[in-house]
Amino acid sequence: MTLPLFDPIPGFDRTALASRLRALAADHVWIGTSSWKYPGWLDQIYSRDRYLSRGRFSQKRFEAECLAEYAETFPIVCGDFSFYQFPTPEFWQRLFTSAPGGLRFALKIPEEVTAEVFPNHPRYGPRAGMKNESFLNADALAALFLEPLELYRDRIATLIFEFGARSTPAREFIDKLGPFLDALPQSFRYAVEVRNRAYLGAPYFDCLGERNVAHVFNAWTKMPPLREHIAIPGAITADFTVVRALLREGRAYEQAVEQLSPYDQVKDENPEGREALRALIRRMREERRSALIFVNNRFEGNAPTTIQAIVE
Repeated sequence: MTLPLFDPIPGFDRTALASRLRALAADHVWIGTSSWKYPGWLDQIYSRDRYLSRGRFSQKRFEAECLAEYAETFPIVCGDFSFYQFPTPEFWQRLFTSAPGGLRFALKIPEEVTAEVFPNHPRYGPRAGMKNESFLNADALAALFLEPLELYRDRIATLIFEFGARSTPAREFIDKLGPFLDALPQSFRYAVEVRNRAYLGAPYFDCLGERNVAHVFNAWTKMPPLREHIAIPGAITADFTVVRALLREGRAYEQAVEQLSPYDQVKDENPEGREALRALIRRMREERRSALIFVNNRFEGNAPTTIQAIVE
């Protein structure tokens, strides 16, 4: 579908942004967003009339079809949805056929493998607060997640293990993580995201580096600001780098949702975070290193505008 000749939101040039992102991707710097089904991006990334049913906007049609239009602007996307489930082969088929073949994916590994103890949250039902017997179970991960994805591995830029804040000492965590990573098939690239500032030291980075697994530079509530985080010696652990700009330091997730929804505009600009991402992009291009950068709406309020500002 041809993009409109005017900008639905003043100052937001979707066509120019797409061109800049394609040029960066040609230099192996891939920039996209965390998830994509946001009605707040209508008249910005998404064309409202594309999702009409009987003359009215259809949320169902939007959610089913908007990934194809997303790919007209962005070359890559991070799929957070897979953190909460083991998707079926039928789901994967629908997902990958709903987008052009050139769109690349970073997918989060299900928490069924990364949660040592299930959080005390109502959605976990009777398992809330209970020890997870499938924690770091490589066989379960391979059978339920990796094998169904083999058909699409050429479209998967990386698979991300997200480990929430935990009470386990760093050494104990690393001693479990290393053998687990060794047991994984080498047909995918892997990245590890931790949310314990105390883990960010040589033993953890060495564990990843010995296996060419990327450390994820995440902007998160209790993690260092991106500039400080990226500057930690030894933190680039693989031949590719992953960055997830998620939250401003000190801001809780629930607070960000309340303050920044419905994600239709930047509400809290983060100049330091933007400049840290620009500096990383420059560094990756100079070093000819591949980088995967994902911006979340909860970083400033509207991920597309944040990305536009960074690449301009």
